[in-house]
Amino acid sequence: MPKHYLFRSEWRLRAAPDDVYAALADVESYPSWWHQVRRARRLDDRSGELTCRSLLPYEVTFVIERDIEDPAARVLCGRLTGDLVGVSQWTISARDGGSVAVFDEDVSVGRGMLRTAGLLTRPALKFNHALMMRSGEVGLRRLLERGAG
Repeated sequence: MPKHYLFRSEWRLRAAPDDVYAALADVESYPSWWHQVRRARRLDDRSGELTCRSLLPYEVTFVIERDIEDPAARVLCGRLTGDLVGVSQWTISARDGGSVAVFDEDVSVGRGMLRTAGLLTRPALKFNHALMMRSGEVGLRRLLERGAG
């Protein structure tokens, strides 16, 4: 049964690319503006643990270890282990007087309830992820607007 997922989201924001990058690089602050990120804790200088929960009635916990943190290119990339295993990346660029933040994720289900659920939950997991990403975009937009004011 397929347990591999490719996700892509594009967030169009009315903020400077460097401001968007700075907000996305501060993973520990995610719970303050992204409601589905329930907990974020630093493990060391290169990694942290995130716990997320959206519409479905379970939490997803994973460790993300930084591979790339490049403020000049505005790229953030990390390897995930735990309930999700794979890679996620943010790429931020200037566009139309603001920014576009592109999130790419290539993950497999690593353990727990997600892994045992398999094919039956695939549409639900994709829908759940889309809701989470929409909420994150709204939260980041509000955070950046507050910072500009």
